[in-house]
Amino acid sequence: MTKPVFRFAPSPNGRLHLGHAYSALLNADFARRFDGRFLLRIEDIDITRCRPEFEAAIYDDLAWLGLRWEEPVRRQSDHFADYRAAFQRLKGRGAVYPCFCTRRDIAETIACREAESGETWPRDPDGAPLYPGTCRAMPAGEAGRRIAAGAPHAWRLDGAASDRLAPGPLRFRRFERDGREDAVTAQPRRWGDAVIVRKEIPTSYHLSVVVDDALQGITHVVRGQDLEAATDLHVLLQSLLDLPTPRYHHHGLLLDPEGDKLAKSRRSKSLAELREEGATPEAIRRRLGF
Repeated sequence: MTKPVFRFAPSPNGRLHLGHAYSALLNADFARRFDGRFLLRIEDIDITRCRPEFEAAIYDDLAWLGLRWEEPVRRQSDHFADYRAAFQRLKGRGAVYPCFCTRRDIAETIACREAESGETWPRDPDGAPLYPGTCRAMPAGEAGRRIAAGAPHAWRLDGAASDRLAPGPLRFRRFERDGREDAVTAQPRRWGDAVIVRKEIPTSYHLSVVVDDALQGITHVVRGQDLEAATDLHVLLQSLLDLPTPRYHHHGLLLDPEGDKLAKSRRSKSLAELREEGATPEAIRRRLGF
């Protein structure tokens, strides 16, 4: 049997905070418990927001916590060719279609439909309105002319095609810290026709993370509950691309005094700031339950 493989995969678009520290330490703890491997991956597909100094800080913060990981570290920005190849496979199978709608176009269409029906338009697990399918039935000739005139705004998964190409039910294994496991049925249709490739970036979080997990042989994914619903979409992509499905564990989130999850966008106190205040790695570990 191969060793279990775990990974911690932060984005270098800000400094790590206690929530990141908990996830990293939990992954390393699982790897130790299961006699497995621990990898670090830098998820920097968003080249407009990710910065070298934040990547360097990730290595510094994790080493300060006492973590060690295998080398070399996979940086997503070095592997766009892998994601393009996966996208081309989805395209070849007829699982995606080009979408030329802007956010304003989508909002206006939904507003009209809500006014006509008197009902609130359905949302995806992130709270965003489901795509109304405006471009799904666009004739190939028209889509081709628009692509020739300028790249599409995005490429979306075709929900109907996906149902045909990856007939359900799609399932994955969920595991707990005590070793217990159970089977979970994925519900990718609640995401609607999700964006899988963006105009400005030749991939998406969903596509790149699925490709990376397969290429790196990740067997166990440990991440926050805020990404639990995304697993439905990832299991679908794994089926469409004939990739293995890891086991998943979604841990609880650390909250601030107002009850919101810690986040870079909320300027949650960083590990660097805690260090400046005198915190030690041992104190951080005790605070997080390790």
